[in-house]
Amino acid sequence: MSEARLRVARSELILGGQRSGKSRRAEALAQSWLAASKAHSAVMIATGQALDAEMRARIERHQADRAQRLARMPTVEEPLALAQAIEDHSSVHTLVLVDCLTLWLTNLLMPSEVSPMPTPTPAQVQVQAGAASERLLQALRRSSGPVVLVSNEIGLGVIPLGREVRDFVDALGRLNQEVATVCERVTLMAAGLPLILKEPTWRNK
Repeated sequence: MSEARLRVARSELILGGQRSGKSRRAEALAQSWLAASKAHSAVMIATGQALDAEMRARIERHQADRAQRLARMPTVEEPLALAQAIEDHSSVHTLVLVDCLTLWLTNLLMPSEVSPMPTPTPAQVQVQAGAASERLLQALRRSSGPVVLVSNEIGLGVIPLGREVRDFVDALGRLNQEVATVCERVTLMAAGLPLILKEPTWRNK
């Protein structure tokens, strides 16, 4: 990854499959931001939840690894109120890293995993996803400092079986498109390599 590619945009959406290098790309941007000035800070908003032993171990391992690489970037856990968390932590000198939109949408659209509420109908899924997406987009537009968001690209495989899974794939695809529209830069990761899909205007100057 060249130094030019590590220039921090006002907002960047990083897409990719599992183990594509998307989180490492986000961390590299945070490292670049922190190295640019002693006045800079960074905070990570983690949306994952330890709902079982395997996920708990995975989260703890990621936290330990990240603490070694980015000791100056504390982690805030927020599985649902993502827009509010961005607004709370965004500042001119603070980079906000969100990892990831996929788990956030899972928490939002599958409330049986995080609350006693019943599973929403397909129509309710679309309404909830649309409202949450709009709040997120507003937070991104209003952010005073850089924001880096990580999300999965899960629409490249075969059409999944099951209504709920198809609904989720559609909802995540729509969310990724909406976030990409407002982000200054969009990057697709594959095999640890970045493919820039959208660049800030300063790249062409």
